[in-house]
Amino acid sequence: MSQRLELEEARERINRIIDEIKKAIIGKSWEIKLAVATLLIEGHLLIEGVPGTGKTLLAKSLARVFGGRYGRIQGHPDVLPSDILGFHVYRLNGTKEFIPGPIMSNIVLFDELNRAPTRSQSALIEPMQEYQVTVDGLTYPLPRPFIVIATEVPAEYAMGSYKIMETVGDRFAVKIKSTYNPLEEEALIVEKSDIISEKSVQPVMSPEELLALKESLPSLVYVDKSIIYYMLNIIKYVREHESTAYGPSHRAAIHLMKIARVLALMDGRDHVIPDDVKAVAKNVIAHRIHLKEEYSVEGITGEELVEEALSRIPVPK
Repeated sequence: MSQRLELEEARERINRIIDEIKKAIIGKSWEIKLAVATLLIEGHLLIEGVPGTGKTLLAKSLARVFGGRYGRIQGHPDVLPSDILGFHVYRLNGTKEFIPGPIMSNIVLFDELNRAPTRSQSALIEPMQEYQVTVDGLTYPLPRPFIVIATEVPAEYAMGSYKIMETVGDRFAVKIKSTYNPLEEEALIVEKSDIISEKSVQPVMSPEELLALKESLPSLVYVDKSIIYYMLNIIKYVREHESTAYGPSHRAAIHLMKIARVLALMDGRDHVIPDDVKAVAKNVIAHRIHLKEEYSVEGITGEELVEEALSRIPVPK
């Protein structure tokens, strides 16, 4: 009975986060849900979309909802790793001082990541995986929780863009697409544009409480071995597909399990069901699938491969 009380309390806290973010963002309920789930596992979030569809607002709202420090990096061809990580200032007396970059924040928005060259993208690899940065041989821990939210302009619309490095892309737990709102929602956005902003969002928990909620998830929500094998068989299917050059890493399976666990908790369940896996499979797996060139030019997408896998892999009973 005590676990049930803990489960209900955790669910109530998650719902408070979602409800608070909805004060600033109209519509996009599924995108908000996925963003909050990514926050709760302390993963990283990639958002693809054209400018002006609420990507920055979502990042700022996530930071405000737990009182986190917000940092922003603008992607462009001239951005340097030191602009991201920080640098040392050397004094005449021989001492040096570390000037932290925007990465030293709880929520880091890397706007238009695919406009940054690979040299600068690679600066994200250590902080996204190890929650630390190394500058001139000295290592500095990042504040926790730590989440990178990167935006990506679709390649067909982004002049002079770069590809996102495979090692960086694999570190994003979830990818969502930010599109234009339906007409009725857009009318509300216009009507309320003078009164709604990220400042509409107020903290509903502290960074410490958020981390405690994250740490409690494995004990609150059970993942049966049959569900784990279901996820692995989906990933194995797309890895071995004839159109795949190489597929999702082990990290994808871990992220899929963790996000499915949060979805179960959002629904008030203490166990993951196949529908939780199905709901997020494309968002967790598709961006990690690298297609052979001959299939890519034919317009085959990672999303289609995941859909095919979901239709063919037997669902555990």
